[in-house]
Amino acid sequence: MRGGGTTGARGAGAVRAAAAVLLAVALATVSVRGIEEPGVALAFTALIALGECVRITLPGDREQAPIGAAGALAYALLGPLRGLPTAHGTLQVVAVTGIGLLLAWLPGLALPRPSRPHRRPPWADPARRDSAARRLLGVGFAAAVFQPLYNGGLVDRFSPDGPAYGVFLTAVAALAALCDATLAAVLRCDWAWRPAPAVRPESGPGGSQGGGRGHRPAAGPRRPADRTSAGGTSAGRTSTRRTSGARPRTGLRFPAALEDELRSLFGIGSAIVATGMLVSLAAGEVGLWALPLFCTPLLLAQVSFRRAAAVRATTGQTIASLARATEVAGYTPHGHARRVADTACALGRELGLGTRELALLEYAALMHDIGQLSLVEPVPDGATALLPCAEQQRIARLGSEVISRTGVPRQVAEQVARLADPCVGPAGGDGSVPLAARIIRVANAHDDLLTAARGRGVGEAVGRLEAMEVLRLGRGRVYDARVVDALARVGGQGRG
Repeated sequence: MRGGGTTGARGAGAVRAAAAVLLAVALATVSVRGIEEPGVALAFTALIALGECVRITLPGDREQAPIGAAGALAYALLGPLRGLPTAHGTLQVVAVTGIGLLLAWLPGLALPRPSRPHRRPPWADPARRDSAARRLLGVGFAAAVFQPLYNGGLVDRFSPDGPAYGVFLTAVAALAALCDATLAAVLRCDWAWRPAPAVRPESGPGGSQGGGRGHRPAAGPRRPADRTSAGGTSAGRTSTRRTSGARPRTGLRFPAALEDELRSLFGIGSAIVATGMLVSLAAGEVGLWALPLFCTPLLLAQVSFRRAAAVRATTGQTIASLARATEVAGYTPHGHARRVADTACALGRELGLGTRELALLEYAALMHDIGQLSLVEPVPDGATALLPCAEQQRIARLGSEVISRTGVPRQVAEQVARLADPCVGPAGGDGSVPLAARIIRVANAHDDLLTAARGRGVGEAVGRLEAMEVLRLGRGRVYDARVVDALARVGGQGRG
C-alpha cells in the first residue's frame, strides 16, 4: 500500500478519535455541571434523534439526515429563546447532539429485521459511524465559534432589528458547512488506496465464457457487415452488480471527494444550513414552535430527493439491461460489460474523478459495446480491441446513436462515440477526447486481451503480463499514457 493510503487512513482515524474524545468530554462535563434549560435540550435531542431516523441517499451512495443535521446546527446557533438569553454552551450542544445520535440507533437494536437480514445495525455500519463523527465535530465547531461570543456578550452589540446578526449567523453557518465538507472528504478518502477488485478476473462461467476461440490480430481482418435492424434484441431486467463491498463508489482522491462535498452544499447542503439558521432565528421570537414549523419544508424536500433517487435507480437498471443485450445476443462474453465498468471506475478513482464523473463513466462503460448489435456476424469473443481502429470507431459511433435515444445523459453517448478515437499528443493523450473515453478504451482492451489469453490456454498471471505489455506498446499512440500507468498501479495493488 502506498503512502497516500496510510495518510488517508490516519486522517480518517483521527476524525473518528477526535469525535469520540469530544463526546466523552462533553458528556462528562454536562453530567457534572448539569443541563441548562432541560426542556430546550430535550426538544432538540428529540428533533435530532427523529431526524437521524429519516435519511436520504445522495449520489455516490452517500447517506444524509437533513433534519437531524439542521436541528443540531440550530441548537449550536441558538441565541435568545422567546427574547430570553440562553446559556447552554458549546459542550452541552455536543452532548445533546451525541445523545440524539445514540437514540436514533436504538430502533435498530429493538426492532427485528427478518425481511432485510443483510442490513447491518447503525452502530455496525461504518457509514453511519462516520456520519456521526462528522456531525459531532461540525456542530462542535459551529458551537465553539458562536456560543462563546454569544455568552460573552459580543453578539449583543448587533442590533436585533438590523442585518448584522443575520450576517454573523450566516458566516458561522457557512464556516460550519465548509468544516463538515472537509471532514466528509477526509472520511471518504479512507478507502482511496485499497486494492481494487475491479481488475481481478471474474471466476466461474463469466470469466471464461467465449474464451474458447482465441483470436489474434491478422492482416486485413474481414469487415463485419451491418445488420439491417438491431431493435429486435432485448435483455432481461437486471440490477447492477457491485464488487466493492458495502461501500460502493468510494475511494476517491481527497481533491475529488472535497469537490463532491462542496458541490453538494449547493443542493441539500444549502437547505440544511438555511433551515438551521431559520430555526435559531425564529426560536428567538416564537420559541420551540420554530422546530416543527421550519423543519416541515425540509421534510417535504426529502420526498423530492427520494423520488430523484428512485429515478436514478431506474436509470441504472435500464442501463444494466441494455448492457446485457450484447451478452444475451452472443456478441460479447458473459460479464464483459460489468468487468470493463469495474475496471474503468477503478481507473477513474485512481485518476481523481468525482462521484458524478464516475457515475457517467460507469454508464458509458456498461454500454460501450451496444454498437455491436448492428453487426451481422459477431466479432470473435466480442474483442473489439483487436479490430482495426477504423472499425472500432464505426462500432463506437453506432453504439452512440443507440445510446442517445435511451434518455441517459448526453455525456454518456459522447464518451462512447469517442472511445475509439486515437490518442495523439506529446503526453500520449488528446485533450479533445474525453478522459472517460480514454479510460474505457484501456479497460476494454485489457479485458479483451485477457479473454484472448484465456482462450489460448495461457495462465492468468502470464495473460496479465501479456495484456499489460500490449497496452504499454500502444502507450501514447493508441492508449492514453496516464490511463495505462494508472492501470499498472491499480493492477499491481489488485494482485496484492
